[in-house]
Amino acid sequence: MTRKLTWLSRRYQAALRKHLKQGLRANLQPAQGLGRRAMTLGLETLDLARIHQQALITLVLPSYSARTRDAMVRRAGTFFAEAITPIEKIHHAAREANVHLNQMIETLHRRSADLADSNRQLKQEVAQRKTVEESLRNSERHYSQLLKQSHLLQGQLRLLSRQLLLAQEEERKRISRELHDEIAQTLSGINVRLATLKAEAAVNTKGLQNKISSTQRMVERSVDIVHRFARELRPMVLDDLGLIPALHSFMKGFTRRTGIHIRFTACTSGKIEQLDTVTRTVLYRVAQEALTNVGRHAHASRVDVSIQKLPRAVGLTIQDNGKSFQVERVLHAKRNKRLGLLGMRERVEMVGGSLRIESAPGQGTTIRAEIPFTNSNRG
Repeated sequence: MTRKLTWLSRRYQAALRKHLKQGLRANLQPAQGLGRRAMTLGLETLDLARIHQQALITLVLPSYSARTRDAMVRRAGTFFAEAITPIEKIHHAAREANVHLNQMIETLHRRSADLADSNRQLKQEVAQRKTVEESLRNSERHYSQLLKQSHLLQGQLRLLSRQLLLAQEEERKRISRELHDEIAQTLSGINVRLATLKAEAAVNTKGLQNKISSTQRMVERSVDIVHRFARELRPMVLDDLGLIPALHSFMKGFTRRTGIHIRFTACTSGKIEQLDTVTRTVLYRVAQEALTNVGRHAHASRVDVSIQKLPRAVGLTIQDNGKSFQVERVLHAKRNKRLGLLGMRERVEMVGGSLRIESAPGQGTTIRAEIPFTNSNRG
């Protein structure tokens, strides 16, 4: 029975579609034939009304204006009336079915009106959404411009910082040269003259010799201080012999002053010593500042320092066994007393490198710097 109903429903929909397309010229005989077929299947008027309603919804609602839809509904009603004629002749309930059909048609009209209202509301919502999307796009463009300006200002700030550090390094180099070439040589000349006075005073009183000896010791200490000051400002060995000898010299003095043992391992590849002056200076200053912080704050007994040649960069690692500290809190503190940490990071980043600082209780502090090889360093 279900298959027969499905078949009848398809035939009814097809016949109704053809009837609606033909308009006033349409023939109602197909409707009568469908009515007789429905009667042979034992269908009631309500059954045929449901088939008619389903066909009407499928054919009329989707794509027609309200005026066209009303006209089509009236023509479809004529087709339905003709289709139920065979049934009405047998069943007395046809009149009640016709009333119900009119109610269903009225309901269909109301649903059509509701659908039209919903369609208007949907269009309004789409328009509002487009307005909101346009506002969001405008805001996105505005914030994109602000972000570009921020990046530009950040780049300018880094350039100024780099220029400041480079100027500072050049000034240190100049002062170092002056201390070494002028002051130290002058003090050495004084020391030679005092030695001459000491020899001449051999025939004089002993008190004069004691004074001259004391003066010599003061001058010698002054010379040592000047040399140490010059090395701290800008070690000449860094420019004359290279990075590895300069670090050896600094670590030797550091151990002598602090008693902290340093184990230093360096890559034997000549590529390390082929680094440009700026990169060598950055690595030296990072190691110098890191060890200075160890001597001041860590209370460590041992430090491991290594320089390695990585696939595309040179790596510097300084690891101590001293006290730990909270890295992020120290770096972002409003009153940061460890400006050396920020200076190390800025020095490394200005040459395109990266700096990581790790510190944990019982594990001390580890500083890792990686600086990529530049075209002049690739060799």
